[in-house]
This record gives sequence, structure tokens and C-alpha cells, in this order.
Amino acid sequence: MDDFADALRQRVREARAAIEVALEAEDPYGVAVAQDDLDDALRIAGAHGVDVDPDSGAVDPRAQAGES
Repeated sequence: MDDFADALRQRVREARAAIEVALEAEDPYGVAVAQDDLDDALRIAGAHGVDVDPDSGAVDPRAQAGES
């Protein structure tokens, strides 16, 4: 389970980083794809009882982009 949990945590970190890159590039499609990947990784982690970094929760791209 450690390899599985580590892989999920890595996937969450990578998705969060991809969201940041897409936000900086003002790429709404990239944000959406990365957010979907993050949501999926968090769903899988929750289903398998894998704890992820508290800062790795879902990101609202509109909030980070200063939109409402």
C-alpha cells in the first residue's frame, strides 16, 4: 500500500503544480484538465483511505485567478 499511497500523493502534487502553471499561463483548458486530474486523484485517495497533504485539496481556479 505504501507504493500506491506514494504514487497517489505524487499525482496530487503534480496536478496541483499543473494547475499553477496553467493559471500563470492563463490557460483555462489546462486548468480544467489539471483540476479534473486532481479531483480524480483525491477521489481515489479518499476511497482507499490514503491521507494527502492538507494543502493538496481541490483548487477553485476562479478564486486563484481573482474572479468570482
